[in-house]
Amino acid sequence: MFKHVLIATDGSELAGKGVVAGFELAKTVGAKVTVVIAIEPWKSMIVGEAAFSFPLEEYEKAAAETAATVLNAAKQLADKAQVACETLHVTNFPAEGIVETAEAKGCDLIVLTSHGRRGLARAFLGSQATRVLTLSKVPVLVYK
Repeated sequence: MFKHVLIATDGSELAGKGVVAGFELAKTVGAKVTVVIAIEPWKSMIVGEAAFSFPLEEYEKAAAETAATVLNAAKQLADKAQVACETLHVTNFPAEGIVETAEAKGCDLIVLTSHGRRGLARAFLGSQATRVLTLSKVPVLVYK
């Protein structure tokens, strides 16, 4: 069955449920786990003629702190579930970061959640789950 499961999280409550489900699956099949959070690289946002630019150093610090908090929580859940777990923060667009990490780590399953957005919310926010399904060469389990 599966030997190395990649569990993707964004730190949301729904993603937390997916992390727990991923650990349960990994424990059942005896797989090790890598938990990844992919946070987009810094960029400036332009609004009309005014540019809003969050300072790079502050963005990177906030991203690192957020990732550490989310990954520490995941590691505690792994310890509680008695599942071998590595955690990883990558700076990349979420879907690409998830798929590239799965390939680099030799994972044979990706577990992630879907927020189930529809209509304009999906058009503006996109669907990372759909993009992972499109890009991935390994099976993807989408938790809702």
